[in-house]
Amino acid sequence: MFEDKTMVADTLAGINGELMRFGEMIPQTENKELKTTLKQFRATCEQSQEELYQIAREKSYYVPAAEATQKEIEHVRNLFSKSSL
Repeated sequence: MFEDKTMVADTLAGINGELMRFGEMIPQTENKELKTTLKQFRATCEQSQEELYQIAREKSYYVPAAEATQKEIEHVRNLFSKSSL
């Protein structure tokens, strides 16, 4: 029998996989209606992920990494602002 913690972790992993697939599909479609629908599905997945994440935190199933320092944030920001995207 599955424990709550295992079920939450498995569900979060599934949602994360779906979000990755939406991230791949959305920019590849030229059909605006399909793109809009996929974005709506992605938003729903993101909301579910956030709600489940909050439950996991409340039950101590998930302990996040330490918050990034301002220096670390600036470093990442500089990396992306210098890239030639």
